[in-house]
Amino acid sequence: MHCAPKKAAMKVLIVCNNAYLRGNGICTAVLSLLGRLKGAGIDVRLMACGNPDPQGEQPDYSLEHFKIPIFEPIIHANGFNFAKIDRKMIAEAVAWADVVHISEAFPLEAATVRIAKREGIPCVGSFHMFSQNILANVGLRKAELLNAFITWLWKITVYDYCTHIHCPTEPVRVHLSDSGYKSRLVMVSNGIGIQTGPIIATEPQQDPVMILCTGRFSHEKSQEVLLEAMKYSKYADRIQLHFAGRGPLEGKYKRLADKLVRDNILKYIPVFGFYSAEELEALARRAYLYIHCAWVEVEGLSCVEALKEGAVPVIAKGPYTAAWRFALDDRSIFPVFDAKALAERIDWWIEHPQERMRMGKEYAESIRKYDIEDSVGQMIRMYQESIDYERG
Repeated sequence: MHCAPKKAAMKVLIVCNNAYLRGNGICTAVLSLLGRLKGAGIDVRLMACGNPDPQGEQPDYSLEHFKIPIFEPIIHANGFNFAKIDRKMIAEAVAWADVVHISEAFPLEAATVRIAKREGIPCVGSFHMFSQNILANVGLRKAELLNAFITWLWKITVYDYCTHIHCPTEPVRVHLSDSGYKSRLVMVSNGIGIQTGPIIATEPQQDPVMILCTGRFSHEKSQEVLLEAMKYSKYADRIQLHFAGRGPLEGKYKRLADKLVRDNILKYIPVFGFYSAEELEALARRAYLYIHCAWVEVEGLSCVEALKEGAVPVIAKGPYTAAWRFALDDRSIFPVFDAKALAERIDWWIEHPQERMRMGKEYAESIRKYDIEDSVGQMIRMYQESIDYERG
């Protein structure tokens, strides 16, 4: 009796500039996807900049770091590196793959999709950032014409070569549709690991009231709004702010925090730190509230990470934000940049501790639908559709 030959595993090439910088959301998403795809039996390889840690894991196709004069300090401070384009290595990597998954729309990805097109290898792309994420960090927050140009440039140089575009949230899908993107737009959350046991909710706490804010200290994250809100809060002298992250604006935020203490607005000195995933989970369980001030983002999974531990959020809402969709009602939403409105929400939750305890459990339950296992299954289906499309 002859056994049917075993079907070869799907071969997926993931391409990004860098996957090994802590604190970078794209790096986190790429490494998480890489591991989950391997766990699902997919033959997956990574092409990216080499890991700066010589003892750490290295990409299958390791590219050199490309340093951009003048702008390199800003780029690195924001948790990013560009990779040099090595067309010989790109061609080798693409020739191995059944499908190519690009994670950004920069020169490396533009070169990769063109080589893949030439070789008849299908591509899918993830849309992990708005152009506003980039321009905000060089002081161009309101450059709408330039934002529109960059969005168009990404379209014609990278995403038009993709059969499918992975949109982490509905706002991204709508933005790309409105911007004339013609590839199939597939909405799939990047997802997080969801606990399967009983939901852990934060415990009632005495003063100080611990308020947690996570994320890179950069212009698009807008943590200064939380510091400004302390000037309007009735309970500022009961609050201790805890900022988890790092980035180019850390020094500025520490100075603002120190001034709030000197001016007797804050009694408890704010804490700044950079933590492991396990440490962040412990902080979220201790937090009375989780504040998310970002005015531009494609998903905001750091918010979900806090919610799964039973933290109750107060989230900024604006035209380029997505995390506010994790809020269960308006008590957990405030308009972007509105420090007074944020203070009002914080004060309301402090005045209603039993409701905060109840909603902590509600929030922990609400994020089960963002389980990364479901997301990976949807990504694999997208890869297969892309392969089938290319084969006609």
